[in-house]
Amino acid sequence: MNSIRGELGGDLAVARVGYGAMRLTGWPRGERPGRDAALRILRRAVELGVNHIDTSNYYAREGVSANELIRSALHPYPDDLVIVTKVGALVEGPDIALPPGEQHGLTPDGLRRGVEANLKSLGLDRLDVVNLRMGDRGHEDALLDGPLKTLLALREEGLIRHIGISNVSLDQFTRARELAPVSCVQNAYNIARRDDDPLVDACAAAGIAYVPFYPVGGFQPLTAERLEIVAERHGATVPQVALAWLLARSPNILLIPGTGSPAHLEENIAAGELRLSAEDLASLG
Repeated sequence: MNSIRGELGGDLAVARVGYGAMRLTGWPRGERPGRDAALRILRRAVELGVNHIDTSNYYAREGVSANELIRSALHPYPDDLVIVTKVGALVEGPDIALPPGEQHGLTPDGLRRGVEANLKSLGLDRLDVVNLRMGDRGHEDALLDGPLKTLLALREEGLIRHIGISNVSLDQFTRARELAPVSCVQNAYNIARRDDDPLVDACAAAGIAYVPFYPVGGFQPLTAERLEIVAERHGATVPQVALAWLLARSPNILLIPGTGSPAHLEENIAAGELRLSAEDLASLG
C-alpha cells in the first residue's frame, strides 16, 4: 500500500500520499483527537508507508502541538521520513492585519525564530524542507525577495535542506525561481478549485513538486453528483475519488491529506491505489 512515489527537492524520495498533521491539533479551529489517538494515527501512517509529513510550529492550540506529537510518536525518526515545515505569514493573530512588510512572521528575525522553533520542537538539527508561506488575507502580491534571502542564509548555516513556497501566485513562483532553488509549491487546490491549473503545469514542466492543501475541500468538504457516481463505480468514497483525481492530474502532485480519524487515514492511503479510467476523468471534467 502507498507504493507510488514522488520527489521533493530532487533528492528526497517520498510516497505520493503523505500526511498533514494540522488536524491533530484542531488548529486554527475544529475538533481534534485525544493525545493517545493522535500518536496512534501518526505511527499507523508510517506503518502504511507514509514518509512525507507536513507540519509547522504554527499548528498548536490549547497546549496541543503538531510538532510535539510528531516527535513523541516517531522520534528517533525513520531514515526515510521527510518532515516538511513552514514559516512566514500567519493566518491567525495580530500579524494578519498588517502590511506584508510589517508582518513579524516575514521579517528576518521572525523567519529565524520560526525555523529555530521548528528545529527545537521536532528535535532536529536540520529541516528537510521549509515552506515560505506568503499571501494571507489579501497579501498575495507581497514581495518574497527579502524572506527568501533570509531562508537562503539559514540554508547556508545548515539549518535547512530545501526551500519551498506556499500561498503564491504564478508570478511569485517565477520570481522565486530567479532567487532560489524551489523544491515545492504548496497552495490550495482540488477538483472543485482549479485556479492554480497554470501553476500546477508550470511546476510539472520545471520538475517541481506541487503539494495541494485542502485536497478534499478542507473545512468545506467536496460534494458533487459526478464524484458520487465515480465513487460508486469503484466502490470508493468521494474523498478517495477526489484524491485519486489529484494524483491523475499531474505526476508532480504530492498529497498531504490530514485527518484525526484512523478510518479516514486508511481510506486516504488506499486512495493512492485507486486508478481512475479515462471515462472517469472525462466525467469529472
